[in-house]
Amino acid sequence: MDPVIFTITLFGLSIPVRWYGVLVMSGVLVGGWLAEREVTRNGGKGERIWDLLIWVLPIGIVGARLWFVANTTLGGNSYYLENPAQILNIPQGGLHFFGGLLFGAVALYFYVKKYKLDIWLFLDAIAPAALVGQALARPANFINQELYGQPTNLPWGISIDAAHRIPAYADLSLYPVATTRFHPTFAYEMIWNILAVLLLYWLIRQYADRVKPGTALGGWLVLAGVGRAIIEIFRPDQPLIPGTPVTYSAAVSLLMAVAGVVLLLIRYGKINTAFAQGWEEEYQLEAEEVKAETASA
Repeated sequence: MDPVIFTITLFGLSIPVRWYGVLVMSGVLVGGWLAEREVTRNGGKGERIWDLLIWVLPIGIVGARLWFVANTTLGGNSYYLENPAQILNIPQGGLHFFGGLLFGAVALYFYVKKYKLDIWLFLDAIAPAALVGQALARPANFINQELYGQPTNLPWGISIDAAHRIPAYADLSLYPVATTRFHPTFAYEMIWNILAVLLLYWLIRQYADRVKPGTALGGWLVLAGVGRAIIEIFRPDQPLIPGTPVTYSAAVSLLMAVAGVVLLLIRYGKINTAFAQGWEEEYQLEAEEVKAETASA
């Protein structure tokens, strides 16, 4: 399948429209819609999500690109050191979800500070929605023939053309194109994300009377972290931390899971820390929303 859907010509420039970009933006829109519904369900102004995306999306793309470049460089590939201008060539490929999360979280922090909003309200809405957005974008990896795993004899293994093989499997005498199949790790992550978000949404509705600000975020950190750490086992293309069998992405994923467990233990009183003494037990809504709730009571 051609990664380019079609090409448009604008002011003499040929601009390819790629499946990757279309699917990523579809994930953003669906994730934004789900986050909007969650903010509204919890009493907030859901439409603020779309204002927030104006901040988060471009900064998140920058972060995703920089993380990809750093991850590639740590893996021993000096391409971006030798060709620094190519860092800006995003259409060439290369975004990393973790970088988008990190930089997007920073943008979100400054947004809620600027408008004096409750950060927990937005984090709890965005975190599960991010799983859906990421899942919807994953088929682009199949189209681009990337982010696959080791060879497998399982019936759902996928074929990878010679041009898209990583060096470990470039020897076609050992790994013939006609007979060699690979783990579709992007599909594993897509399935995990969908199951994880369904579980999260079920839990926060089933036990709505016990949910505290930060619960959905903590659950997302655990599920997203554990899932990605497991999937990293099947990813031979990711650089290892020197002297270990662990990839950088797996290490970050495990730290996410640990952070999620700690957050949940703090929120439910199993761990007492001084810095968490002032954490609210309910979402802090904007003044107009509080007035509306009081008037309707």
